[in-house]
Amino acid sequence: MRIGVLTGGSDCPGLNAGIRALVRKGVQEHGDSFVGFRDGWLGVLGDNTVPLDIPAVRGTLPRGGTILGSSRTDPVAVPDGPDRIRRTLDAHRLDALVVFGGINTLARAAVLADRYGIPCVGVPKTIDNDIAGTDYTIGFDTAVNVATEAIDRLHTTAESHKRVLVVEVMGRSTGWIAVHAGLAGGANCVLIPERPFDLDEVCAHVTSRFRATYSPIVVVADSAQPRGGGVELEGLSGVGEWLGNAIEHRTGHEARTTVLGHIQRGGTPSPQDRWLATRFGLHAVDAAHDGAWGSMVALRGTDIVRTPLAAAVAAPKCVDAARYAENEIFFG
Repeated sequence: MRIGVLTGGSDCPGLNAGIRALVRKGVQEHGDSFVGFRDGWLGVLGDNTVPLDIPAVRGTLPRGGTILGSSRTDPVAVPDGPDRIRRTLDAHRLDALVVFGGINTLARAAVLADRYGIPCVGVPKTIDNDIAGTDYTIGFDTAVNVATEAIDRLHTTAESHKRVLVVEVMGRSTGWIAVHAGLAGGANCVLIPERPFDLDEVCAHVTSRFRATYSPIVVVADSAQPRGGGVELEGLSGVGEWLGNAIEHRTGHEARTTVLGHIQRGGTPSPQDRWLATRFGLHAVDAAHDGAWGSMVALRGTDIVRTPLAAAVAAPKCVDAARYAENEIFFG
């Protein structure tokens, strides 16, 4: 087979490990050849390619980012987009297109496969872990490790100065990073978008922690909101800074905010992400050879399975009440 490969949406650690495995298995076991598209769907629309063979992926296992580049281009919204994609695939005599993407990139792959008959196989990657049908996505574990290490480090400076430390993490519309890193890092309060928070309760947790002679750590997902909304972020870095200011004003305890931002997406992938991305790449080749168009490789327990792309991206996978309750045991 001749297979095209792209990475779309936000970068994350582990993408190169997945590309490497895809190419290695395809070439070595099936005699496949590969064409890489630069900058996601933009590269397919513009026929911007890069050679993708075993020498091209050698040494990429521990590298962060993506050797193919990425973009947030929506190929379905572009005039004549699906037809342009088909013409590009035909020009390179490609039998399949493997798409590494988050919920938006994979949603476009689902539309192209199901509505336009373009032979797409999806691979889920996003630090947000918000894609349904898979237990975990490429990049999530590394982001949790980065956030957990930051929380560990902030505990000591918080205690040295008797301060409240607010840590803002990413997550888009879900709180997976906050819940995992908050529990692993011993946070005293974790706030997520799935559960609008009561500012008075947060301040009560903070005050309770100081009575126990410990300085509290509050982890907040960047899209979390208080009950009733009404957060004014003009002139602020985000909800974390707003929350730190509000806690300091209400409790009288000095507060500082750390926004982890893009460092959660950068750098070397964790061993877990290398393992997961490698297995996804290996199984994506099999899906292509089986003609499983419109499917996505996914992790269920320790098994790699296939699930329909359209179902996987129909709605974000959210943190459920039972999972959040595990964190609540340690609040205050």
